Amino acid sequence: MGSATYEQVHLMLRLFELRRESRLREARAWFVEHFHPASLDDFQKYAQRSEDGTNIRMVVSYWEMVASILNRGLIDDDLFFESNGEIWIVWDRIRPIITAWRNMYKNPTVFSNLEAAGKRFEAWREGRAPGSSAALRQMLEQARSKPRTP
Repeated sequence: MGSATYEQVHLMLRLFELRRESRLREARAWFVEHFHPASLDDFQKYAQRSEDGTNIRMVVSYWEMVASILNRGLIDDDLFFESNGEIWIVWDRIRPIITAWRNMYKNPTVFSNLEAAGKRFEAWREGRAPGSSAALRQMLEQARSKPRTP
């Protein structure tokens, strides 16, 4: 167990408050439900639609910012990982296209904070519950393939 400080807890609560902002909530809900790119072409189809592109930018940039804070040790990993699984979902969604995304922008560091935090989170979780990442991926894929009822 890590040793979180009052300042780290305060910062984490502030980041949670930001997540509760209504427009970011909408973007996060859309991202989890609808954003499933398998290729850079898929990503570009999403990004070309104004609202979808806005949602992607809002979610990925928010979690990249949070990952930057986390990667600098400003929040204890244990404290953060115990209650912030969404960062891993966001990383897992962009993971299949990250190399192509970086090549497109000619920038090998695009979303590198999110990548580092996502990988660390997965290692942290697997250390406590081996196989849980694969199980979560499977559950998310099953939820995606279920027909939606109105």
